[in-house]
Amino acid sequence: MTPVLVRQPLPHAGPTSRADLGARARDWSEIQERMLVPLYEAVYERLDVGVHTRLLALGCGSGLALLMAASRGAAVLTGVETASPERLTLARERLLPGQPERSARARDRIRLTDRSPKDAADAETSGYNLVTAFEPIGCLAGDADGLAGLLAASTPLAARGAPVVLVGWGPPERCATSAVLRVAAKLADPLRAGTVRLRPALRDDLEEVAQRAGLKPDGSGRVACPFGYADVESALKGLLSTGLFDAAVTATDQAQVDKELAEALHPYRRPDGTVWMPNVFRYLIARTP
Repeated sequence: MTPVLVRQPLPHAGPTSRADLGARARDWSEIQERMLVPLYEAVYERLDVGVHTRLLALGCGSGLALLMAASRGAAVLTGVETASPERLTLARERLLPGQPERSARARDRIRLTDRSPKDAADAETSGYNLVTAFEPIGCLAGDADGLAGLLAASTPLAARGAPVVLVGWGPPERCATSAVLRVAAKLADPLRAGTVRLRPALRDDLEEVAQRAGLKPDGSGRVACPFGYADVESALKGLLSTGLFDAAVTATDQAQVDKELAEALHPYRRPDGTVWMPNVFRYLIARTP
């Protein structure tokens, strides 16, 4: 299994404000995004991702899962990232090299967009035989609503019977991070009436989304994805980069959130100073009609 513990200090660590969206996207790319690598590997292995794969990745973040598919020889890669232009910029740095001659070859099979998947698809890149939505749902109230709509708009671009992969958080008792995320809910409580709320994952979350998108479930699995950090500071940067603590920062202030989050991480600190939080994520494989 690919290790997910960040062992080296980040090169940009220092006085940079976490309010800087570019810095936060970099924290996501360098720390948090890799926590789901065991999930990506398990899904790609199960679906035999390789030279015949034409992949549409919804919510591609800064492109790590796309990069892994490319390393397996995927023929076509299209990434959609609408939530963070800064993450999409990092994905372009990873997947579309700066050298003009290499970039031209890469663009023959790689497309990245912050708009509808249809904007990035053409005769060369459409006809996808795999669609992934690796951003886990089952943590925020209403987090499945946008995904169902995006799937409904995207799956017509896929071949008939193509697998569509959805991901959700495991049950709270198997996700140590759930206890830490409760800090966000507690601190954001004064604004709760007007903000997104945390909620526990439900057993049929993924199946309900698939049904709403007109997809047919065809298997599932669970993958251990521990969140491992070199120290508490790295853990703070990684967790804050998710955006799940934004409402808490607005309701209180950054220093208060940092303090309470650090306290919540204390039970997961190991004698060597690292932070280790076991988690389980569930994935569902559904099929296009």
